[in-house]
Amino acid sequence: MLKRHTLDVPNGIVENRGETAMEMHEIRYFLAVCETLNFTRAAERVNVTQPALTRAIQKLEEEFGGLLFRRERSRTHLTDLGQLIRPQLAEVLKRSEAVKTAARGFLKLDNAPLKLGVMCTIGPLRFMSFLSQFRSDHPGIELTLTEGVPDQLAKMLLAGELDVAIMAQPEAFDERLDLRLLYREPYVIAFPANHRFAEMNAVPVSAVAGEDYLLRVNCEFKDYIGDVCRSYGFSTAKVYRSEREDWIQAMVLAGMGITFMPAFSSVIQGLLTRIVVDPEITRDVSLASIAGRRFSPAVATFVRAVQSYKWPSQSY
Repeated sequence: MLKRHTLDVPNGIVENRGETAMEMHEIRYFLAVCETLNFTRAAERVNVTQPALTRAIQKLEEEFGGLLFRRERSRTHLTDLGQLIRPQLAEVLKRSEAVKTAARGFLKLDNAPLKLGVMCTIGPLRFMSFLSQFRSDHPGIELTLTEGVPDQLAKMLLAGELDVAIMAQPEAFDERLDLRLLYREPYVIAFPANHRFAEMNAVPVSAVAGEDYLLRVNCEFKDYIGDVCRSYGFSTAKVYRSEREDWIQAMVLAGMGITFMPAFSSVIQGLLTRIVVDPEITRDVSLASIAGRRFSPAVATFVRAVQSYKWPSQSY
């Protein structure tokens, strides 16, 4: 036996009466009779037998406490009570159909929302190739992209403001986050033309001592890199600092200094780089989500796509 569900009807027409509350099919039958003013034709319209339709109308009349239709021989008329509730029940049916339509669209990835966080040091050119393919494969997913540093993105994930985030950091992440490795990225030294590093195949960390250094303020590895430099007996000589990756790279190209940066983050044409060695510095770029949280269809589709994507590699 099906359980009867309470409906939230405008202006409080239908009160909560437990398992005696009306069901949607009863509303449809009532409105069909309103439109046809004939029980036989109404039953044909909603594809049920006339006795079944009549019983549904009688249940509604019991719930509302009065007759909804007056049947006079071959003619059927709405009572005053029927006239009163007709527009409100029509609105209930309309809203119910709108909810069903939205739910079907959501499950079919039609106008399905996805809130993605991306660490601001992720190379945009490289990542845009993935987003372009994802958009082509799943045009119905509406993706909102938020840029930030790892701490900000983690807080937004935990607060439910993001569905997933792409990020990296040298220290362990919050244990409430679930991480899926996407790719491993080496760090490089970026330098201007005619610099002595151009003659090297790779640049050891110790060779950076004494160079004018441009600090990438949002670099999640900046403290770690500073510690590595100090372990080799020097600190970087910071001459400029900026939150903007493109500005730092433009400064390098202009001969204002050098910088450590992820290998795939270059956005300035002509920028020269060499991989960092002795020691090598790498970061693991991962997809982060809340551990144990179930994914919506849109999020699950994105997770599968980003994990299976063939990320371009770069050789040094």
